[in-house]
Amino acid sequence: MKETSLEQRKPQALKEKAQLAVSIGVVSLMLYIIGFPAFLLIFFGVLGFFVWKIFSPESRVETRKIFEFYLSANEILRDDERRWYGFEIKEATIRGDNLLRTMSTAPPLVHFSLGALYQRLGDHASAAKHLADAVEKQSADEMTIIFPPKELREYVRLLRRIERAPAESPLTAAAVRSLERKRKNHGKKMLAESRELMHTMPDVNDVAEVLAIESSDAKNETATLKSVVDEPEPGREPAVTYNFADIRQPKVARKPEKSPDSGDRQTISEVLHDLYDKNA
Repeated sequence: MKETSLEQRKPQALKEKAQLAVSIGVVSLMLYIIGFPAFLLIFFGVLGFFVWKIFSPESRVETRKIFEFYLSANEILRDDERRWYGFEIKEATIRGDNLLRTMSTAPPLVHFSLGALYQRLGDHASAAKHLADAVEKQSADEMTIIFPPKELREYVRLLRRIERAPAESPLTAAAVRSLERKRKNHGKKMLAESRELMHTMPDVNDVAEVLAIESSDAKNETATLKSVVDEPEPGREPAVTYNFADIRQPKVARKPEKSPDSGDRQTISEVLHDLYDKNA
């Protein structure tokens, strides 16, 4: 089992579901024995299942996502020698932001965990915003919430069950205790640090925007230099390149000149023939 996932549900909840399934099965069997058509039993069974899935509240699913977020946040914020990649922290902040969007009234611990993650990431503006919601504003006090929405009531119900029996969900209980202790002991100090640094250090998103602007400026500068070199100055006519014709005299291949005595020379055979005639 992953450390960032909740423990398995209690056997009591599984036992209740099993009892419900057995009861439905017994009723269906009795209807089949008295002559109720089987295909109608199957049809109404499937129809009832889909109706139950459609109208069943999704608050339990969202509540489990909150505690899974606590697990991942506590794992990142824990003071150990593990070095986390930036995208891992960014993914955790996205999960926290999604929880805040789906809940009308989020628990203060969700705001604190999200603010601490943003501080670890270096986004001190977002960190100061969420840390203020967790330790400074009136909504940070749980006593002020008198009329909770349904999802918050479901969250508190599951939280109390985990607190009463921490041995059944040890990782979740430890994560909640650790985050609450950090919020109580270091929340205001973390908020002050983020507010101080948000005016001196650039935001993570601002750095990305600056890099994008610098890259765009470099491309524009290259295009500008190219246009300045290639285009003529205003008020001047563009330079015209002329191709002159080659008016030089064509070269004539010289024939080898004959020496004056070349016509009177005898061949070797003629010389030998004359010598032979003289000796004879």
